Amino acid sequence: MSYLVSTKGRYALRVMLDLSNHPDIPVPLKEIAERQNISLKYLETIMPCLKEAGFVTGTHGKGGGYRLTRPADSYTVGEVLRVTEGSIAPVACLDNGYVCERAGECPTLPVWRKLDSLIKGYLDTVKLTDLAAENPPDNYMI
Repeated sequence: MSYLVSTKGRYALRVMLDLSNHPDIPVPLKEIAERQNISLKYLETIMPCLKEAGFVTGTHGKGGGYRLTRPADSYTVGEVLRVTEGSIAPVACLDNGYVCERAGECPTLPVWRKLDSLIKGYLDTVKLTDLAAENPPDNYMI
């Protein structure tokens, strides 16, 4: 398992940003794929994670598409990445459920805990609307 943010996490953020620009209408996945220059097939693997987490809702058929379930300013980068990545821990020993037999004597553990705290502290404060304010619509390069 890699602890870097994957393409899936980066693309999920781009999808969420795209949807935040269209709060009042369902957006077809094909349109998002075209605007974001992401494969439709790849987006089809990301959307179930976002939908299962309750971040988006989807409707089928003519006039269908995806919408955010909450206002864009209520989503943080941290929560989107946790849903798509599973973990945003910088090292395996801080991942939930991992038991390190050396934790009690590890001289580097305090460094990793501090880094983990900084990463999560930052990502949990950055909202979708913060990213949207820094980037022009339809041109997200995360």
